[in-house]
Amino acid sequence: MRLLVSLLLALSLPVFAQHDHGVPKAATAQAGPLTDGVVRKIDKAAGEVVIQHGQLDSIGMPPMTMAFGVADKAWLNKLKPGDRIRFAAEMKGGNAIVSRYEMAK
Repeated sequence: MRLLVSLLLALSLPVFAQHDHGVPKAATAQAGPLTDGVVRKIDKAAGEVVIQHGQLDSIGMPPMTMAFGVADKAWLNKLKPGDRIRFAAEMKGGNAIVSRYEMAK
């Protein structure tokens, strides 16, 4: 019986090692799937970007135009209205933020 318990514990350790605070490491590294969007406005004072976007399954948002905070404020100097982007969003402190983005092709 002790051997069986030891074997089960040994086999389950790799599964536990792949998680970080209950979230799989792959999910934290990717921060959600990328969604198409169009930058509508940059508000540097508020630290936000307004994006018209498609469905955001990662935070349960339907397609709409809304303001997002950004993970890196330097992005606000790189983006401009009309830019087509693909981005990932997540909730942080009750606010939707852009956790990563790339220019759409």
